[in-house]
Amino acid sequence: MKAVFIPFNQAYRERLIVLLDKMNIRGFTLWESVQGRGAATGEPHYGSHAWPTLNSSILTIIPDEKADDLLEKIHTLDMETERQGIHAFVWNIEAMA
Repeated sequence: MKAVFIPFNQAYRERLIVLLDKMNIRGFTLWESVQGRGAATGEPHYGSHAWPTLNSSILTIIPDEKADDLLEKIHTLDMETERQGIHAFVWNIEAMA
């Protein structure tokens, strides 16, 4: 199993949920309003007067064989509108109860 953490500009919310549905990825946890900024070129998303946009984040646990396909699709979304901001980070799940 893989854990996939997806921080994204809130503008991606509906498209990302549709993507998860199409990939038959049912379980996830969604945090609606999170703050942050990209490491290299990303603009801040602080929900403030100066930086009014916010991010959201999704964490999903998926079978190993779906991870690469999900990463590829998220990368495609990111390339369509790079300034919006969406990424995915993957790590192994050792055990689950």
